[in-house]
Amino acid sequence: MQRIFLILSSCFALFVLACSTMFVVNERSYALVFSLGEISREISSPGLYFKLPAPFQNIEFLDKRILTIESKDAERIQTSEKKNLSIDSFVKWRIANPKLFYVTFEGNERAAQEKLQAQIRDALNASVNVRTVKEVVSVERSEIMTEILNNVASRAEPLGVEIVDVRLRRIEFAPEISKSVYRRMEAERTKVANELRSIGAAESEKIRAEADRSREEILAKANAQAEAIKGEGDAIASAIYASSFGKNHDFYKFYKSLEAYKKSFSNKDDTLVVDPSSDFFQFMKKIDLK
Repeated sequence: MQRIFLILSSCFALFVLACSTMFVVNERSYALVFSLGEISREISSPGLYFKLPAPFQNIEFLDKRILTIESKDAERIQTSEKKNLSIDSFVKWRIANPKLFYVTFEGNERAAQEKLQAQIRDALNASVNVRTVKEVVSVERSEIMTEILNNVASRAEPLGVEIVDVRLRRIEFAPEISKSVYRRMEAERTKVANELRSIGAAESEKIRAEADRSREEILAKANAQAEAIKGEGDAIASAIYASSFGKNHDFYKFYKSLEAYKKSFSNKDDTLVVDPSSDFFQFMKKIDLK
């Protein structure tokens, strides 16, 4: 019985010893093999590996994935116009050199993030301080992100870190200047609106003046044509009257008298005081038609 127990104990010890010499590296991690406290091997490929049992060799794992640093509070940064902006950003980074990263930060990701946040803050200040609000907000926003990425990447490389991407998520005015900026924007928009109204009123007056001038020209031409046509008609009528007068003097006098009667008695309320023996009534007297 004692012999069987000894055999089982030996098998169990051998199993534990064998397990302590094996380790698995997954696709999301780096593995650093320490031999008596010094890094002897760096493993980045996933798979099953072997080592000496502790305390001769130990294993430390580091995250291989792309990580994110998000600013808890928006950074307050001043532009070249001395305007304060609140800028919220985030950074994508990963461990590129596991051995160098461990030596620098002792494998502490939090310490690495704090270091990178300080570098990002410095790079953000360097890029924003030399630009105006308009350039930061819209015109050169992509250039600023590129500058920050290159700046931080060059400073993070000696730390064993690769900066994948930098983004400015939100840019706002500081609360104490927001109201004054909005008032200034409102005044500028009001000024532009008044200028547009003035231009519209001037154009309106110009169009009306041109329309009135065109109307006067059209009426003048129409009146001239009407007078010309009327003159031609009067000339033709005079010619006809002259021809009729030449053919029959009595008929002409009779016709003209009828026209005079028609004009004189057109209104019933008119009163006409004329000597009955005058020539005006010569055709209204009894005429012997024999």
